[in-house]
Amino acid sequence: MRQWLWVWSALSVLTGCAGFVPQPGPPPEAPGNYGALTTPITAVGDTQEHESTGYPLHDNDSAIDAFVEVAQRPPEQPLFGRRILQWALKSHPGEPFLHLGDVMDLSCRSEADRMARIFGEGGHAGAVLPGNHDGLMFGIYSYRLLDAVLDPGAQRWRRACRRGAAPQDTQHKSDDEALSKRDFIGHYLAGHAANQLTASGLTAPPPRGDLRVSWRNPDPRAFLSAIEANLLDGRRYADSFIAQRLLLPRAPGAQREVILIGLDTNQAGVLVSTWDTVMGRSPGSVGHVHPNQVSAVTPWVMEAARNGAIVVFAGHHNWGSLGLPTRILLRNLMSNLRHPMVYLSAHTHRGFWALHTVLDRRPLLELNVSSLSDWPIAYRRISFDYDEQAQRLRVRGELMPRGAEAARSDAELLAAWEAQACSQLGVDPGALRQADREIVMRQRASRGSLVQWALEALEPACESCQEPLFDHAQSYLDAMLDALTQLPSHLGQRAHQLYSIALPAWCGDTDFIGCAKSLQATRAEGFSANVALFRRKATLVDLLSGHLDRLDSPQAAAYMTCRAVQAAKIDFDATDDARNSQRSEANRRLEQYFRIEASVGME
Repeated sequence: MRQWLWVWSALSVLTGCAGFVPQPGPPPEAPGNYGALTTPITAVGDTQEHESTGYPLHDNDSAIDAFVEVAQRPPEQPLFGRRILQWALKSHPGEPFLHLGDVMDLSCRSEADRMARIFGEGGHAGAVLPGNHDGLMFGIYSYRLLDAVLDPGAQRWRRACRRGAAPQDTQHKSDDEALSKRDFIGHYLAGHAANQLTASGLTAPPPRGDLRVSWRNPDPRAFLSAIEANLLDGRRYADSFIAQRLLLPRAPGAQREVILIGLDTNQAGVLVSTWDTVMGRSPGSVGHVHPNQVSAVTPWVMEAARNGAIVVFAGHHNWGSLGLPTRILLRNLMSNLRHPMVYLSAHTHRGFWALHTVLDRRPLLELNVSSLSDWPIAYRRISFDYDEQAQRLRVRGELMPRGAEAARSDAELLAAWEAQACSQLGVDPGALRQADREIVMRQRASRGSLVQWALEALEPACESCQEPLFDHAQSYLDAMLDALTQLPSHLGQRAHQLYSIALPAWCGDTDFIGCAKSLQATRAEGFSANVALFRRKATLVDLLSGHLDRLDSPQAAAYMTCRAVQAAKIDFDATDDARNSQRSEANRRLEQYFRIEASVGME
């Protein structure tokens, strides 16, 4: 019964897809007498760092793309994709950043650790808002659902996060490799607490137990100026929240401060998540902010109103994906402010401008930023201007990267990436593009079918029934090994240094290329041999990609950024429009994706 519920939910999603209806957007800009309020911040979203070397799941089999379209990305993404975030942050030294959520994909400790290393580089002030993937397995399951319906103890989640997949590797085989929502918030707070120069007085929370955090930065000019958090343990963890108050960098001569209130739109809750799944919806697709979080941030709003500051709101979920009770709560909160309303978001992986007038006469201007894991791969540099007489707030959302002018098409956006990253390599971008095309198309051709996936899900206790999981997982690892073994022909030996790695004993006397090719050529006989071969491939991929994370040369960073971007575009172009989550260039144009500024007034 429990497996039929799971299959039925997946098929319900497939049959419930609707045509694209563009949201109403802001009208063309009229002249105004604007004064700058802030200097830019770097705004990114949906990096969705993915642990690809743990125990394979049905949910991570590429056939599940029919259920959650972005569940499996090109092999270049888990290898190199995090370098896109690194590139974006390093391109704007000294500029504060805001990550609008979905840092992780599976929500594994390994994913969080890799991303924390990038966030910690360069001394950037910054903040991360939780996304639905940050504390829920694949962004769609909460503990009660796993515990009661699919998987007692959430062992599938834990096994999927045990990187390298080798049973003898005790370093990565703890029962704490998966991060719940409570774990994610704790991990994030601990990261800030470790830097007392920017978060003085903030302490790392204990790993277990309920905890209420209320912290105010003693530095009145700090970017991260306050935190309100509620950490809940056990089955209630999905109701945890962290809200953050950010003081945006003030433009010279600005007469008002701009406060950004970063909301946690992922108070999923046990009941909500279970009900969404039964109704054929991904629980993570709907955003929720509960009254206790609104009460926690209300003092920030009232303080800003007294001081004449402008308040901007932000959350992972786009406004239209927030549940109706949440939108009512937030509109009531916004009613305390006497200036135009702006909301920043991510989640859609497509990006847009929208103007919302439901529930309130005062319009709400929304800027939804792009994804850094799926095409269109881009980010925004956001700043604010204000026309005091007209009472209009202007949002400048520069689409990045860009050339001499902002990109006005997908082709120009890709050209900007290639000009900034690929052109630095001394390698023909066309040759890299061809290598990535071959890998992407070969991996796509190896994907299973939804019917096969659904039938396999009915008998999870049958060991031999799991063999297709390992077959598909090995095809994916083979593609990752293909990308890794191409490095010597694309980069000089000093740039990647892969020949200096101590390889596992079972590689023998060969180098990493010989070891990879030997594994790819091996044909396992029987289920146990198939599992053993998968584990060896996963161990080698984890070892090599971990080494690449430690490379800090500009050439290596540019190479990995280039390949991840090109692979995402190739995969996007190969995906039918009906299954690309409404991300076609034509749809994005209908929602003014390439626009770089818009304003909103009081009515």
